[in-house]
Amino acid sequence: MPCNAANEAHWQAIADRYALEPGPINLENGYFGRMSRAVQAQYLEHVAFINRSNAVHVRQHFEQGENVEIRRQLAELIDADPESVAFTRNATEALQSLIRNYNRLQPGDQVLISDLEYDTVKAAMRWLAGYRGVEVIEISHAHPASFDSLLQSYRDAFVQYPRLKLMALTYVTHRTGLVMPVEAIARAAREHAVDVILDGAHALGQIEFNLAELGIAFAGFNLHKWIGAPLTLGFLYIATERLADIDPDMGEFHYPITDVRARTPYSTPNFPALMTLPLVFEEHRALGGAAAKGARMNYLRDLWVRQVRPLSGIEVLTSDDPRLYCGITAFKFIGRDQPVMADRLLRDYNLFTTTRNGAAFGTCIRVTPGLATSTADIHALINAITALSAD
Repeated sequence: MPCNAANEAHWQAIADRYALEPGPINLENGYFGRMSRAVQAQYLEHVAFINRSNAVHVRQHFEQGENVEIRRQLAELIDADPESVAFTRNATEALQSLIRNYNRLQPGDQVLISDLEYDTVKAAMRWLAGYRGVEVIEISHAHPASFDSLLQSYRDAFVQYPRLKLMALTYVTHRTGLVMPVEAIARAAREHAVDVILDGAHALGQIEFNLAELGIAFAGFNLHKWIGAPLTLGFLYIATERLADIDPDMGEFHYPITDVRARTPYSTPNFPALMTLPLVFEEHRALGGAAAKGARMNYLRDLWVRQVRPLSGIEVLTSDDPRLYCGITAFKFIGRDQPVMADRLLRDYNLFTTTRNGAAFGTCIRVTPGLATSTADIHALINAITALSAD
């Protein structure tokens, strides 16, 4: 852990870069992240400028070169070839494009999802059954999860379902923050000729990774969660040597078939948001990137988890194996109605969280600190859970 992860003065100075609305303590920073004051100011300047200049600047400058440089900087962020990335509105749009346009499926093939995938990703994979004639295999992971149990679940599936050709895999599960052993799972998938489409929505900005080293050829990401960009920005990644395995999106013709940008819907993007990205990337790097952000989020997570895990009536659902968690973690009040308890956290203790459901372990309460979260906020959470567990 970098030495400044626990340095409150350091992180308070960073928190001061963000404008906060008075109200509950926000422990639901996983939905989307805040822009810093500097990013917000530049974004609003770009909004006003594009509104004034309209198509003149976009046609003469943005489309003629600015977008190329911004895309180059995006690729640099993940150490990838610029020809392997294309902007989307969010990770969901990226993943839907990859799933519907993956062209190596034949009727009778099988595709794989688990209970920990994002619901929209599950729906897109199920959509393939009707439109590609494939069989959808759904597995549930054992709880509590371990590195070995997660990997074994996939090894077992690859053996049990020999017609598997494609699988969805979430890097950081949105329900509990469980970090999947992506490299090991992807290696096992390759041994059985199964392609992986990676949902990296919550990973980018929290976890350091290299897609080539992970063995991932297809992935979708958000820029407005942990990178700090304006809303409506994400991107897809297709390894350049695998571009032909993803068809242009619904006959997209504005870009050549050899251009990765043909794999996304062509539309008028949020130009001001895209123009703000160089500053977003600069701030991300200056802060220390995913290494610093991830270390801070993990530090805050550990503060509350270590205190509440031993409590009677509390189940923390996310593993303490450092390979398997990040700043996001979920828990349950055993035998209680979780939405009711989340409401009590808000009503009685001024703590805003969110509930997640859809996995084999049922409904849970998700806690996600952010860059503006203080240790005082975390201690307020500890005190609230402790009191409610004894109630």
